[in-house]
Amino acid sequence: MTHPISSFSEGNVHRLGLTDGRDDLKQDQSGTILMGMCLVSITHGALLCNVLAIQIRYDDYKVSLRPLAFVCISLWRSLEIGVRIFLLVLLGSVFKDYVVAIGGLNFLVFFFPPWVEFWRSGAKLSDIAERNVSQLGTAFVLLSVTLLYAGINVFCWSAVRLRLGERDLIDKAQGWTSLVVYYTLRGVENVTLVLLWYFYHTEFFEKISSPLLVSHLILGYLLAIVFMLLFLQFLHPCRMLFERNIADYLRCVCCRRGRAAPPRDLEPPKSRV
Repeated sequence: MTHPISSFSEGNVHRLGLTDGRDDLKQDQSGTILMGMCLVSITHGALLCNVLAIQIRYDDYKVSLRPLAFVCISLWRSLEIGVRIFLLVLLGSVFKDYVVAIGGLNFLVFFFPPWVEFWRSGAKLSDIAERNVSQLGTAFVLLSVTLLYAGINVFCWSAVRLRLGERDLIDKAQGWTSLVVYYTLRGVENVTLVLLWYFYHTEFFEKISSPLLVSHLILGYLLAIVFMLLFLQFLHPCRMLFERNIADYLRCVCCRRGRAAPPRDLEPPKSRV
């Protein structure tokens, strides 16, 4: 015969266990919903930046995106931002303080260069200020634009380059060099962070296949680059105005590798008398 006190305590423990499990489940669900909302909002902002950059860069032409182009941009941005957010969440489970430092460093790297270029160009706020806007209002607008620009670049490529010393604020040239540099450095950073998580992940992630998760993250980032190249090569509304496109750069690289060495003009050996 069991003692009533022991049965009562066992019942309480069982109820407490169920309560803790339900609380953990609610926390996981809320975290998933929050991460999903963050992904949707940042992806929507990145899509708007893409469309805005195209309209500003080619303001003399009527720009319209086809449905297939919009789908390609959505896949490109959702994969790029999804991998970035999921990677930061995974790294935050191991190195919480380092994730804040990495995000802050990324933010500062993209926040200060436009202002440094503005100061080095010798431009003044009075030169770019509108007639009915004070210099303080112009500085506030420039600061807000720079904050938005740096915040987007922490998670994905913003598709624009700021020129705070000009009235248009955006460089209209097609920045192939900045695009290549951004995705190369971002790829190296993502691979480094995912390898750090792989070697120092907690016991909670022992239930899943860590090598499979790492390969999925790297593959997702590579697929994002593939969709980006497909859009720029085939689906960009103003691709015919490009001086050079992706195929031209690949053709140049292949030509350089396959180019044979020029023949040398060798004189025949002189006969000895």
